[in-house]
Amino acid sequence: MADAVDGDELLRRIRGARDWAMEEEARLRAEADAAPGAQGASGPAELAGAFTVVRSVLDKIIEPGKHPDIDRAPSGPGS
Repeated sequence: MADAVDGDELLRRIRGARDWAMEEEARLRAEADAAPGAQGASGPAELAGAFTVVRSVLDKIIEPGKHPDIDRAPSGPGS
């Protein structure tokens, strides 16, 4: 089992994960803008939407009540 961490360390790790999700979201959105034809269930725009949700959840953990619900990512076929 992993060692226990204090609240400050946990918050540092959550912020690091949030920052990483934000970077991935931006990278994938840029990729989707550069290649608009790359679509589908695992296209860059859809993957960026997943990182948007991850980032939003981490934001709500870090600062509960400060962040309104985000708009849902565009739905694809079969959603």
